[in-house]
Amino acid sequence: MTLPTGTQSRPPSSGAGAIRVMVVDDSAVIRGLLSKALEQDPDIEVVASVGNGQMAVNTAGRMEIDVIVLDIEMPVMDGLTALPLLLKASPRTRIVMASTLTRRGADITMKAMRAGAADYLPKPTATRDIHGADGFRQELVQKVKALGRAVRPAAPTGGTSGTGASTAASERPVRRPGDAPSANTRSAAPILRPVPRGFNPAIVAIGSSTGGPQALFEVIGALSPKRGGALSVPIIVTQHMPATFTTILAEHIARQCDIEAIEVSDGEVLRPGRVHIAPGQFHMVVGGNAASPVLRINQDPPENFCRPSVDPMMRSVVKAFGGRSLAVILTGMGHDGLSGCRQVVEAGGVVIAQDEASSVVWGMPGAVATGGLCSEVLPLAKLGPSVRKLLAH
Repeated sequence: MTLPTGTQSRPPSSGAGAIRVMVVDDSAVIRGLLSKALEQDPDIEVVASVGNGQMAVNTAGRMEIDVIVLDIEMPVMDGLTALPLLLKASPRTRIVMASTLTRRGADITMKAMRAGAADYLPKPTATRDIHGADGFRQELVQKVKALGRAVRPAAPTGGTSGTGASTAASERPVRRPGDAPSANTRSAAPILRPVPRGFNPAIVAIGSSTGGPQALFEVIGALSPKRGGALSVPIIVTQHMPATFTTILAEHIARQCDIEAIEVSDGEVLRPGRVHIAPGQFHMVVGGNAASPVLRINQDPPENFCRPSVDPMMRSVVKAFGGRSLAVILTGMGHDGLSGCRQVVEAGGVVIAQDEASSVVWGMPGAVATGGLCSEVLPLAKLGPSVRKLLAH
């Protein structure tokens, strides 16, 4: 195979099941560091490394690529311009946007997610941060592997991956919302719990991760006053995102969904009809009681390797609202939210989750669904209407 000028690759060494990756960044140093971090995992093969969006589009049309790590700011053609062309040239490929931790970078990343990018990766601002940050390298590898498994499933080995993450069924299906179900979408139907008689939710708590922004726009948009009347309860959201990104997420939800949405500050009053989003790097919990709830933020240790984490939010919701808690778990890697949702159910509340076919990664929703905690497991388009129906009881 002959690669285009400016492209670097290594000889195939990981077998037919390796996830094939293209790295796109205008800095040759950054490309090299990203490629080195990826190639340390035996299940990943970096097959191309190019310096701008136009070269990426040309390469994607000629090579089999599972995942593209795509920079935003590049000469000739930037990442946001290249994104739809890459998806057209290689519809099966999943794209991770590499974005700097700036307001502009976060805003462009959010637009890219709405345009079809599968995920994003906050890019360190200095090469020494990439070289020396184990957390960044681990996140890069985990996201690439999760997004690559659907298009190039790993052969069964009976062991674990290079990062120690198992290839559990709940992590297999990785798709963009709207894709047709793939051969990997084959989990058995979960056993559902009945909605408790007289269930009257006082709060909606939503947890999401990989693919979450797109899902949040869909679900919260369906709850907008313009889609069926005033929202009578508060909504709280924990989305796995860094600082700055959560600020932009709140702004995009407010504009796109036509509903009041804020990034939470400590001591924020919990208001009906408003969406309250956990800030990056902080857990968000409900304080007080159902009569006078307030939101607190803290930097307690990460849970499930995440901060913000869904589990502490859910536990606090149960403490304040008991059986009047409605939990919604959307697309995401891992199992954050599982233990918190178990407490929701034990208190008499209700859990609903996004289904496997519409999830970008069916990790978090798959964990609560296969754990027997859900009253409904629904396609993304039906989740918002289901929440509205439960609120109308």
